[in-house]
Amino acid sequence: MNNLFDDIVSEISSDEKINCISEQTPVITEGSKEEEKIFSVSEFSNLFKSVIEDTFKKIKIKGEIQGLKKHYSGNYYFDLKESSNGKDYILNCVLWKWTKINIKLEDGLEVIIGGKITAYTGRSSYQITAETIDISGIGSLLKIIEERKQRLSKEGLFDPIHKKTIPLLPKTIGVITSQTGAVIQDIIHRISERFPTRILLYPVAVQGEGADIQISSAIDNFNKIQDENRPDVIIVARGGGSVQDLMPFNEENVVRSVFNSTIPIISAVGHETDTTLIDYVSDLRAPTPTGAAEKAVPVRSELLVNINEKGNFLTNTILRLFDNFKLKIQSLSNAIKSPTQFITDAMQRLDDKTNRLNFLMNTKANTLNEKLNYIDKMLESYSFKNVLKRGYSIIWDKDKVISTKDELEKLSTATIQFYDGKTNIFTQQNNTNTNKKTSHKKTEKPEPTSNLQGDLF
Repeated sequence: MNNLFDDIVSEISSDEKINCISEQTPVITEGSKEEEKIFSVSEFSNLFKSVIEDTFKKIKIKGEIQGLKKHYSGNYYFDLKESSNGKDYILNCVLWKWTKINIKLEDGLEVIIGGKITAYTGRSSYQITAETIDISGIGSLLKIIEERKQRLSKEGLFDPIHKKTIPLLPKTIGVITSQTGAVIQDIIHRISERFPTRILLYPVAVQGEGADIQISSAIDNFNKIQDENRPDVIIVARGGGSVQDLMPFNEENVVRSVFNSTIPIISAVGHETDTTLIDYVSDLRAPTPTGAAEKAVPVRSELLVNINEKGNFLTNTILRLFDNFKLKIQSLSNAIKSPTQFITDAMQRLDDKTNRLNFLMNTKANTLNEKLNYIDKMLESYSFKNVLKRGYSIIWDKDKVISTKDELEKLSTATIQFYDGKTNIFTQQNNTNTNKKTSHKKTEKPEPTSNLQGDLF
């Protein structure tokens, strides 16, 4: 690996070299031999340090950051790397903690470092002490942003399913931005103009080294509030700037803080054409800080007009509903008769039904009477009494009709029925028995037979 110092020193003119040589450098005089000076290690190290530091007091070098390390003291140590003609050239770099820069350093970032070349005599090495660091080209920075975007997108941090709803009327709005810029004034003015709301400012640096840490901490601290000071919505804002200026809002720690926030977040970084990774993960993106204020609260006057319109619509709807109910009630009222009319109508219907029932009952009774008379006549015509009228009679043994001679001869008494009544008779069997009894006794004078009793045989 070639030493960059060798290539640079070779380009310095001979006059510059002579001016850089100290008084201890051997001098060649005409007619004398060259005297060879022998240096100690410390002498040569100091000579080397004075030559290189006096020669390169101000210089800018472009290269790719490699091996970035932050010492616990706060200083950064890294290398600038360049690959050329199949060779890798390395230059050591140091960034003191008090040096302010506007970008966040990371491996692979191509930068232009402005500073001076210094030598470290303890190790006989040289390095560039950075005073300014700028992005070499937007392309390399955009490449880093795109790679980070693809990786975070695969993790699902940008999925719409995670978006939270912005409240319509927040009671408290948290704003994360610089307290000295015009952004906070624009937001306060716009919110006060539209719908005066309580605003809590969390001041942070919006660009430069450490800005991403402040922004991430501000989001986390707002979410830790659990009392009445807890914001209902957070606005993260800053004005426009270059890609390098907006880099804090592309940092992974800021993106993850926005994703983990339980409070809805509106991002308003840069101008309308600027896009940062925080815009993809936030719940709502505004083109400008003023636009974020407009999205955070509605216009009070427009809201009142809308409420009045909806109130009038509701009132008219209720009135129309009451009118419809009134018409229905009136229609039902007309259909319903008065109690007296209802009773008289019912009584009339009852009378009609009673008359109808009586008519049906009389008709039914007449029909039954006619049937009974007909049956009675039929029974009378078929009655045995009519037969008796023609000279016939019926002989009864109590309730049994005697229909043969043999049955009568077995009886001693019987009853004979004529048309006009019944009479008891004594049969021949009874007379025989009577004669047998009188043969042993004194003959009694037989009782005279009723003239009504005739000889049946």
